[in-house]
Amino acid sequence: MRYLWLLLTGVMVVLFIVPAYADTTAHALFGIRLPAPDDDSQKSALGLTGTGSFSILDIGADAVVVEIFSMYCPHCQREAPLLNAFYETIRKESRAGRKIAVIGIGAGNSKYEVEFFRKKFDVPFPLFSDIDYSLHKALGGHKTPHFFVADITDDSAGSVFYDKTGAIEDYDALLKRIWKEISR
Repeated sequence: MRYLWLLLTGVMVVLFIVPAYADTTAHALFGIRLPAPDDDSQKSALGLTGTGSFSILDIGADAVVVEIFSMYCPHCQREAPLLNAFYETIRKESRAGRKIAVIGIGAGNSKYEVEFFRKKFDVPFPLFSDIDYSLHKALGGHKTPHFFVADITDDSAGSVFYDKTGAIEDYDALLKRIWKEISR
């Protein structure tokens, strides 16, 4: 009887709490506002025009990879060259006009620290400061690095299908999954 109770409790968690968490994460991710990059090439990489702020759903892509990082995080520093190579791969590869964007959010990092990280690790994609941890907290306050991948295709209201703390073990598998998700 005890095992049946534990099994039922586990099923309830999977059926109700996990989907609720995913919806909360998507709501938080799509609700944040970021300042439009000053650099025209960074703005163009995101398919943005004009100035002011934007949301993830405003990005001109079908999917967006969001890395929550810190310049002080040794894991983030080790991940930087791998994520840069991943970015270059997706920039060169397109499928039926589909596009994937990548951004980074520096948890607790000032603009100066984010720029230092960008220069030190030669990061080619847009990075944003989150000096007061407000975005980091809104997105769950995960340890760094943390990755989200969201489907933001025109026919989607936005959905998060990848949400992971720690290094990405297999970038090729992740890229295949992204293409699969946005090609539905």
